[in-house]
Amino acid sequence: MRIATWNVNSITARLPRLLAWLESTGTDVLCIQETKSTAEQFPAAQLRELGYESAVNADGRWNGVALLSRVGLEDVVVGLPGGPDFGGVQEPRAVSATCGPLRLWSVYVPNGREVAHDHYTYKLAWFEALKDAVAEDAAGARPFAVLGDFNVAPTDDDVWDPALFEGATHVTPAERAALAALRETGLSDVMPRPLKYDHPFTFWDYRELGFPKNKGMRIDLVYGNKPFTGAVSDAYVDRDARKGKGASDHAPVVVDLDL
Repeated sequence: MRIATWNVNSITARLPRLLAWLESTGTDVLCIQETKSTAEQFPAAQLRELGYESAVNADGRWNGVALLSRVGLEDVVVGLPGGPDFGGVQEPRAVSATCGPLRLWSVYVPNGREVAHDHYTYKLAWFEALKDAVAEDAAGARPFAVLGDFNVAPTDDDVWDPALFEGATHVTPAERAALAALRETGLSDVMPRPLKYDHPFTFWDYRELGFPKNKGMRIDLVYGNKPFTGAVSDAYVDRDARKGKGASDHAPVVVDLDL
């Protein structure tokens, strides 16, 4: 069974590439972030033609998440239970569902913007709510994972130049502590250690030739519980999906499971 997570940076702009990628990779379940569409605009019909059901949480702004599955889609929960508001709005940053033998979450953690910004406080509160929401499933016997754009680089090895990020979001002790607290519910990073290759970044800025120069970050993660990680046969970043004109600034993270 193959699952993946991908911040597509606009489902509308990336749809042809997405459809081709799904067909070529044989992915069974895909978690999507940053749809930048409303639920009504989401291309569920085109995806259904490829055999995928869709669960969508989107309001047309810069966020939005989805789960695509061709192995079943049941017990869908739209939103983050107990999640905080920002500016009086419950942003569409989470959706979860049972996909065949798996329980999965697709999440798009708030960026945080700047350490002194209200959005940073919101980010930490959002992490706390996520930890509480997943704790029961994380400790359970069913294979379970949280996938998505976490907007945190877990270690200094996960950014291309740690010195350049000093004092900035994505690498602060508080953000990394929030990520560690999430893992303490019973989850762990599925990316193999030691890594198969150096710096498997998942995000490269469009500016300043970020991708050709490999000036990237690893912020798209897959955190699974023991039944999930015990079934992992491979995990990798599909860098090829980041290449060429019209690509998202993120690459998919792909996980193969023997279930």
